[in-house]
Amino acid sequence: MGMRSSGSHATVAPRGEDARLTAAMRGQRDATEALLLELLPRVRNLVRYLVRGDSDVEDIAQESLIALVRGLPTYRGDGRFHGWVDRVVVRTTFAWLKRSRGREARYSGDPVELLAVPSDEAPADEYLHRRHLVTLLDRLSTEQRHALVLHHVLELSVQEISTELGVPFETVRSRLRLGRTALRALASDGEAPEGESS
Repeated sequence: MGMRSSGSHATVAPRGEDARLTAAMRGQRDATEALLLELLPRVRNLVRYLVRGDSDVEDIAQESLIALVRGLPTYRGDGRFHGWVDRVVVRTTFAWLKRSRGREARYSGDPVELLAVPSDEAPADEYLHRRHLVTLLDRLSTEQRHALVLHHVLELSVQEISTELGVPFETVRSRLRLGRTALRALASDGEAPEGESS
């Protein structure tokens, strides 16, 4: 009853979206490639916000783009297209992280070469701000980082984050509170706070 057949709905133009998106949803190769090129900086930056270090960013971004192409026919135009894109990227990233548990152990506190992709949407000072934010996020626990990115970047509510992460509402609130405290401490003195965890 809640399911819709993908047949006729797959090619219906989403509200407020342009002809290229509609063409990409219909499987037109040129339109799909152009759409993915436009989305690439957004996808890379979101992945980089969610993962520590740069080593897996390109692989996760690529997997996210594949998931987007596969999911395009199911996009019904409900809500903002970029919101749908962000959700696909988040789910792909979390799935990748689950498959590669323990990989984070190899990252040390050493400085890393940051991967933040400039885009037409972001002026130079915004790009530098993102680089700095990613540096700070790298020093938080994974749990706090995910809660903060989902809440402040994707603008999900605490309840939506609880559902997305499969953790209790109060756990999300705690992670957000501890993450904000840790970020403030890092931003003010550059030192990682002791004993902060999820």
